[in-house]
Amino acid sequence: MYVQELRPVADSLGLSALVAALPLVVVLILLGGVRLKAHLAGLAGLLAASLVACLAYGMPVEQTLSSAAQGAAFGLFPILWIVVNALWVYRMTVRTRHFDVLRRSFGRLSDDPRIQALVVAFCFGALLEALAGFGAPVAICSVMLVALGFDPVRAAVVSLVANTAPVAFGAMATPVVTLAQVTGLPLDSVASVVGRQTPLLALVVPLVLVGLVDGRRGLRETWAPALACGVAFAAVQFAASNYVSAQLADIGASLAGAAALVALPHARVPATESVRASVLTGARGDELDERDPRRDVVRAYAPYALIVTVFSIAQIPAVKDWLARATRTFDWPFLDVVAPNGEPVGGNVFTWPVVSTGGTLVLLAGLATAVVLGVPARVAVREWLATVHELRFAILTVTSVLALAYVMNLSGQAATIGHFVAAAGSGLAFLSPVLGWFGVAVSGSDTSSNALFGALQVSAARESGLSPELLAAANSSGGVLGKMISPQNLTIACAAVGLEGREGDLLRKVLPWSLGLLLVMCLIVVGQSSPVLSWMLP
Repeated sequence: MYVQELRPVADSLGLSALVAALPLVVVLILLGGVRLKAHLAGLAGLLAASLVACLAYGMPVEQTLSSAAQGAAFGLFPILWIVVNALWVYRMTVRTRHFDVLRRSFGRLSDDPRIQALVVAFCFGALLEALAGFGAPVAICSVMLVALGFDPVRAAVVSLVANTAPVAFGAMATPVVTLAQVTGLPLDSVASVVGRQTPLLALVVPLVLVGLVDGRRGLRETWAPALACGVAFAAVQFAASNYVSAQLADIGASLAGAAALVALPHARVPATESVRASVLTGARGDELDERDPRRDVVRAYAPYALIVTVFSIAQIPAVKDWLARATRTFDWPFLDVVAPNGEPVGGNVFTWPVVSTGGTLVLLAGLATAVVLGVPARVAVREWLATVHELRFAILTVTSVLALAYVMNLSGQAATIGHFVAAAGSGLAFLSPVLGWFGVAVSGSDTSSNALFGALQVSAARESGLSPELLAAANSSGGVLGKMISPQNLTIACAAVGLEGREGDLLRKVLPWSLGLLLVMCLIVVGQSSPVLSWMLP
């Protein structure tokens, strides 16, 4: 048995917290200062966390290695299982050219570039975030906007800023699932609080986007469709995350936002030539005028309709119970950890949702997609393997970061830092989103940030008397605003639109929006931690 200690270094909480923070410092310096590749920085941080666990905290070597193995296993399943299968579906649509049909369909919804930005970057980007995440929405939406005639820089900036509100529930709610796993809090509790924070961003982001596209004129002329889109998105994201399923929150919200735009007559008013001339400075592809057969259009939308259908069926109580029966729970080998109070920690047990996990459901939808799109079995398998190869470094990054997080959590390093940070008292509510923002800005992933800081936030909350669910949720909600300035996302955006080497230009354009929206989120969390907005919490 290994008993966690809070003050293993000279019986000092301050010195112990300083030593416990070394793995995080190593990762941050290697990523932000040395600019080492993310997977190498993650592995270096894992090594540092393991050394601190063994040498400073006295955790047995076999339990340290077992902790890392459990974190890596969780990174592979369910996190990467979701991402691989979702991107596999996308690759099949590209191979069969149905993605081009989808892009042309979006271009014909409206000839107003400001509405196109909302449809493509905000609504479709949110759907891609819901299904895959991890940079896919920024890359795909940037390319689509450039094809619609947007200047590459403007297309990249719009896609980066749009990729905020849906991030916490992205990749089939992988960030909040991870947050619940590493903190030991119920998924429904965490998701419901996040669902009372990020929808407030959704009210603002569409207005910001039309402003980025066309300045004050864009706000003056298209504020109504932007607001309608934001309200519809926010309402459904709140309702789904609190009363239906966290996995369906972004899917429903993205479809609701698009439906609001389609239903609003003002959104379909043709743009004036002056607007188009000032906004569409890039070359508009001639193929956008091509008319696709209705059958091809239906098949282009089919993969996303199949995913929504499969997940909706999985939420039917009888089906949900049947799928849950396949879940396996077992004691993780070579792991016997108890908290300082003598209670066994949740990490001793590993839960494996074999069928009910989002990745398996996406796989089922992908198999149906292959049939609908006419993809031969051999080609479908080849595309799946190609997806794994394409994500090989992302797989190594996620597994190493999750292994690092599990070692820090189970050895007691996160608890030590949490107790030390709790000294901030009431100021902790303001700093909590900043910590999540910082984690995503460095790692490029809300999932990784939640894995790194989730347990720390909960420990600090309990020590300071604040709600653990509130601060855990604040880590994820604040983190979504760091996504647009993360080096990984900036690099993805630049590569997608042919702006290699101009990451600094994009950073200068999106940083003020990232900081401004972060301040709004900090004030929301402070309000929710006080009588002013405490009524918002469940």
